Amino acid sequence: MFRGATLVNLDSKGRLAVPTRYRDKLIEETEGLMVCTIDLHQPCLLLYPLPEWETIEQKLSRLSSMNPAERRVQRLLLGHASECQMDGAGRLLIAQTLRLHAGLTKQVMLVGQFNKFELWDEQTWYQQVKDDIDAELSAQEPLSVRLEDLSL
Repeated sequence: MFRGATLVNLDSKGRLAVPTRYRDKLIEETEGLMVCTIDLHQPCLLLYPLPEWETIEQKLSRLSSMNPAERRVQRLLLGHASECQMDGAGRLLIAQTLRLHAGLTKQVMLVGQFNKFELWDEQTWYQQVKDDIDAELSAQEPLSVRLEDLSL
């Protein structure tokens, strides 16, 4: 389970060091093999442990290539999927095309999302957090049933 937001640096080759609190679990459970792809709705990347990504791939394989919307989702998620193998120093190389898509520079936010991570450019992340808080404070729509049941 991945949680929390951590500021990490991308080195000049596009590698990020996985925080040690996640590293051992990822090496033990996935031998450090991850898959990175784009997010369809936000300017960030999604970074999955391989077993989690394989579940997504199975769902994507059941979509119809004849349905334009389903084909579009397959093309974007599968077409951008890139395997990342953690090296001996606990670093992952993020493909240049993916870094460009998300506008990643030197400072990157690694954001735990239970079964995956989101990778954000630092400034874009802080703006997204502000936008999300503003949207919640000014929300006009009623809460969904699932949110009504969420007690913090």
